[in-house]
Amino acid sequence: MLDYTAPDRRQVALVTVNAQRDFVQAGSPLRACGCSLATPALERLAAGFREAGAPVFHAVRLYRPDGSNVDVFRRRAIEEGLRVLMPGTLGAELIDGLKPSPEVRLDSEKLLGGGFQRIGAREWIYYKPRWGAFHQTGLEDYLRKLEISTLVVCGCNFSTSGRATVYEAGARDFRVVLATDALSGGYDEGFCELGRIGVYLMDATTCLSWLKAKPTCDAA
Repeated sequence: MLDYTAPDRRQVALVTVNAQRDFVQAGSPLRACGCSLATPALERLAAGFREAGAPVFHAVRLYRPDGSNVDVFRRRAIEEGLRVLMPGTLGAELIDGLKPSPEVRLDSEKLLGGGFQRIGAREWIYYKPRWGAFHQTGLEDYLRKLEISTLVVCGCNFSTSGRATVYEAGARDFRVVLATDALSGGYDEGFCELGRIGVYLMDATTCLSWLKAKPTCDAA
């Protein structure tokens, strides 16, 4: 019997959401609970996917100073002077240990224009205007061109961008793995809810072991 939700390591990509300094660094008003704890596993996943030659996509948020592209729940704060995730600032950059090289910086103009910034052989950064990694982005088109069927989701934060990305992926018939220790803010009940709709739950170590395992005739 076919399992339409079982992940396929031959057609898998890693998607990190909001893995940016403003969500992690001390003193930031956006610092999310558990992001620092999730960072080591997140960095190991990205390194492992690069080593395996599997695609990696980093979905980032960028807030224009006038608030024109900001979610309604945070727009007023930006209009009144909150300065987070601003294009060109260090806070908007990817977490240092997540980058393929220290020289990588966001090309904010390209990203805000809807472009995908290549930062490695099979690695890109792109801008998402809301929580979900698919909302008003070109991610699905990229994945279809690469013949990707399975996504591993990680980053910051489970209750917002993580969960939204999982639902958006499922609505587009992608098979989904949630990297439970590489996504901040996760909790058992929330994981169980996603497990009941066909999301596979793996910690980073298990995920990397699965990624590197040799395929068998009856397992992907």
